[in-house]
Amino acid sequence: MYNPRDIIELIAANIRKSRNPFGIPNSQLNTWWRGMPGFTRRPGDPLLLTGLMYQAIPYIDATTRHLERLEDTPGADYLRFGRFSRYIPSFLVGRGFTLLTSKASRQQFNGILQAICRLLTQSGVGFFYHPEMDFYSGILLYDLGDQEGFVEHARFVAKTLKLHGVEKIITVDPHTTYALKELYPKYAGVSFEVNPYFALLRPNKVTSGNGRPAVAIHDPCFYGRYLNLSEGPRRLLTSLGLECVEVRNCGDFTHCCGGPAESVSPALNREVLARRVAELKASGAPVVTFCPICLANLLKAGLDVEDLASLLARYG
Repeated sequence: MYNPRDIIELIAANIRKSRNPFGIPNSQLNTWWRGMPGFTRRPGDPLLLTGLMYQAIPYIDATTRHLERLEDTPGADYLRFGRFSRYIPSFLVGRGFTLLTSKASRQQFNGILQAICRLLTQSGVGFFYHPEMDFYSGILLYDLGDQEGFVEHARFVAKTLKLHGVEKIITVDPHTTYALKELYPKYAGVSFEVNPYFALLRPNKVTSGNGRPAVAIHDPCFYGRYLNLSEGPRRLLTSLGLECVEVRNCGDFTHCCGGPAESVSPALNREVLARRVAELKASGAPVVTFCPICLANLLKAGLDVEDLASLLARYG
């Protein structure tokens, strides 16, 4: 296991530098919207805020591969010098990360965000998107115990969004949803009307059907345990004619996939992941999840798993 302080200091330094955990320009990380139809902002429209989570997965995978090689070796001690990366220009860090990430992976996770936009449009949901208003929430700082760093970043994000007149937000992942709904009011003193995208979809406007294969649901921890939002995706899947096979430890009592532990101990992640994969495989059905970190972690384990938005778009 790595020294948590080294990990926290590196992530905090990167967020101060670039407003994301990798220390690279947001314009390089956030490219999914290019080539999409233009987004028109109308009075009262909510902002689609991705929190940069889906976009970050290829970079997380690249970072984790290197952390796994160094864990419990003498090389792990050099991580404490990572905080000095703030002296390296962001564009150089970004170029290095690009060489380590897969183009196919970037396209896969960008495609999920594009699918979410299409689903919202099909459901008649008014919204707008602007890349310069799309910020990482800072949730990892909170998870790792850097409350001071989290509060500083959350206040910056909240203040910037309020200056742009944002009152309503549509989120796409559980980590960002939890941060904005629960943590920002408490720690930044700013509240927004926050809804995950799937809560706004109209099942009869998405698609309909029957006789389709059953699916097992992996509930992300934040949606299942802390926000009690697991029923929304189940209703959508049922509307598609898909039977939802419940697995052991689901809904409010869902089992973690181990993904959040990767930044501190890839070995611990593998241990937790193995237990969850065994529970999901016991269902005998392909798996659906609605969290980018869970999706990436379960794919890495070789599980037959698909993101909720991709499945909805495929049957739509």
